[in-house]
Amino acid sequence: MKNSIFLLASIVLLCNSVKAQFNERPIMNLETIDDHFLNWGYFLGFNQYDFKFDYKDDINDILVNKGLGFNVGLIGEMRINEFLDLRFEPGLHYGIRTLGFPGFTDKRDAIREVKSTYINFPLLLKASTRRIGNWKPFIIGGVSTSLNLGSNQDSMDDNSSRRPDSFRMQKKLYSYELGFGIDFYLEYFKFSPSIRGVFAISDELVPDAAGDASPWTGNIDALRTRGIFVNFTFE
Repeated sequence: MKNSIFLLASIVLLCNSVKAQFNERPIMNLETIDDHFLNWGYFLGFNQYDFKFDYKDDINDILVNKGLGFNVGLIGEMRINEFLDLRFEPGLHYGIRTLGFPGFTDKRDAIREVKSTYINFPLLLKASTRRIGNWKPFIIGGVSTSLNLGSNQDSMDDNSSRRPDSFRMQKKLYSYELGFGIDFYLEYFKFSPSIRGVFAISDELVPDAAGDASPWTGNIDALRTRGIFVNFTFE
């Protein structure tokens, strides 16, 4: 109960601090923080991963139930000029997706759980406007490579084993990311909520041993991750 009261009080204080940044004549916080050549911080957030399927034949689509995951990581930022910063944001992203395959009556055949733990290494360019009081909008984008620790790529069991976690994917993932957010300059730190889309450019599918005859992967020409990140950064 005490933890809940403390969390609620912290959220209220943070919201009041953010609201104060939109005053017409705010007290300027952290006036020189953006002048540093290097800045450091960390981020926390959540994600929702999805799949984009390319099919060989136009038949019933595979259904995807998208779960909610979490993100955590570090931030390294290098100042280029007043409006541009180069960022490196290594982090851990955990997500879960449940696939529903058409044409089966037995749940053990129809349902596959895809639990993914990505170690993500994005290199991003952040473009900001001029600072307006104690806040500053920005857009961000770049490329990333990820290692999927839950890929099952090397597993000898494919979907024919009927295990719920037997769906296999490639370990390495290459993507591009695009997003936007706002920097809020608080009294002691810079707080930046942002939303970002991630779009894989590499095919992640590991086909079943049966090849085109597999009722699970036979009709999939390519499989690519896409998703949404909502991050809260602290610098």
